[in-house]
Amino acid sequence: MELLLIRHAQPDWSPGGTGVNDPGLTPLGVAQAQQVADRLELEEEVDELFVSTARRAQETAKPISAAVDPTPSDAEWLHEIRAPDDWDGTPAEEVAEHFAKARLRSREEFWEGLHKGGESFWDFHARVTTGLDYALAERGVLRHPDEPDHLWKVPKDKKRIVMVAHAGTNSVILGHLLGVRPQPWEWERFLMAHASVTLLKAVPISSGHIFSLRRFSDIGHLTPDQLTQ
Repeated sequence: MELLLIRHAQPDWSPGGTGVNDPGLTPLGVAQAQQVADRLELEEEVDELFVSTARRAQETAKPISAAVDPTPSDAEWLHEIRAPDDWDGTPAEEVAEHFAKARLRSREEFWEGLHKGGESFWDFHARVTTGLDYALAERGVLRHPDEPDHLWKVPKDKKRIVMVAHAGTNSVILGHLLGVRPQPWEWERFLMAHASVTLLKAVPISSGHIFSLRRFSDIGHLTPDQLTQ
């Protein structure tokens, strides 16, 4: 089994100078999404396509779905950590200032999420990992009964699954499958570019399988002027 984690293309976070919680893509983001689709059409056979319900992920997945055939499955659990609803319409400078100050918080404060009224990191982590484990279990991928913290039982089929999501979501998935202890700043540990591709492959070892990181934030399909984070 192979799992391809695609981060959404560049979003338009502040159209007209005000922040939005659920933005669409910029014109550059639309071009980035098409480049991902072209690459997958040429290089990768795709069996299933999961997409976050956020607008930026949906717009990124649209050309991918057209290129690789599988009907996309909307997955609420793939959504990025949720910001407070009252951020919509806030001047972009205020949002940027908040993020700058938030980086200086203590670890305990980081666990609480982006801001009061938003989703806590623990709730976010639980949502993503529970959804992932359930989706994998439906496809026969289960924790090894004797080595639940380290090994997996994986069917012999060569299924390839694509997930179009977010920096935070993809980072949580990556840490979970690699067995890395969670931290409330996962997206800073695993920094992925817009429209990048990260590949995890289940490989047999010992009495089960591990997930092996084979590519990380691969942007080989983008031109230099298309690179954004």
